[in-house]
Amino acid sequence: MDLVPVVDLSRPASTSLAAVDRACRDHGFFLLTGHGLDDSIAAAFAAAGQFFGAERGIKETVRRDAVNPLGYNDRELTKRLRDHKEVFDLVDPVGGRSSAYNRWPTGVAGFQDAVTAYYDACSEVAERTTSLVYQALGLANPRALPNGDRSVSSMRLNHYTLGDPVPEEERSGLNELAEVALGHHTDLGLLTILVQDDVGGLQAESAEHGWIEVEPRTGTVVVNLADCMQVLTNDQYRAAVHRVRPMTASTRMSIAYFFNPFLQGEVAPIPELAGDDPRYRPFPFRDYLSARGADNYADAGTPDTQIADFRLP
Repeated sequence: MDLVPVVDLSRPASTSLAAVDRACRDHGFFLLTGHGLDDSIAAAFAAAGQFFGAERGIKETVRRDAVNPLGYNDRELTKRLRDHKEVFDLVDPVGGRSSAYNRWPTGVAGFQDAVTAYYDACSEVAERTTSLVYQALGLANPRALPNGDRSVSSMRLNHYTLGDPVPEEERSGLNELAEVALGHHTDLGLLTILVQDDVGGLQAESAEHGWIEVEPRTGTVVVNLADCMQVLTNDQYRAAVHRVRPMTASTRMSIAYFFNPFLQGEVAPIPELAGDDPRYRPFPFRDYLSARGADNYADAGTPDTQIADFRLP
């Protein structure tokens, strides 16, 4: 647990910020207290449990497809292998994209209200946490630096199953199931706010220690840095490489809020950090978002798009 530090978002101390700085340089994970999310987390977890525990016919009514990538899916791909989980994806429930893309299941009482309230709360925490990361890095005036946009961000409810999430009669022609519950990867935006139950299984790749456990800790939420933060910090901070061990005794649930940059903006190293040696060329976030989304939906027969594709020689 010492490798994954805890910081109080409401009043971060200099010692905890120094610990966050070390962790972000090594593996990109830390824990938050003082976040004010407890009530909305409880309601969202209850709603997610109801949905994943519902009969299959209810989940099928909101299954994602080639036209709309949001909703339910039990055959997600990571590194071209299937994950041991079923998911429910959504975008900002009060934004302009909601009416066009969000699918809400019927027969799951209070689901939409609970998830919407949690999205609202996470959006505010994510903005404050992004500024906290800049503060840990020692940058002047963190609030003036690039932050994210809730209308471009997204949320995923995860249910890690015991074994294959797809019924046996539907597995013909599907990609091979991965050996781990969720294969190693990085997230694509600025950072991720994650809440997990007490089952455990989340692991981070430490540059110094190899794979380490990000253990559940009561009252905390998990933060992991994502690709665009690595670019902004010009490789001073790491996008967190993480995976989830297979479930052997019980299922696991988590909820991830992916905080993303503005859709029309360019992502590039912060000049104060890049100096005369920028590590990445500027790129439109829209293009990266589109490429990574396509990678998750279907196997194109090529390696997934990665942030390294934008690295300068």
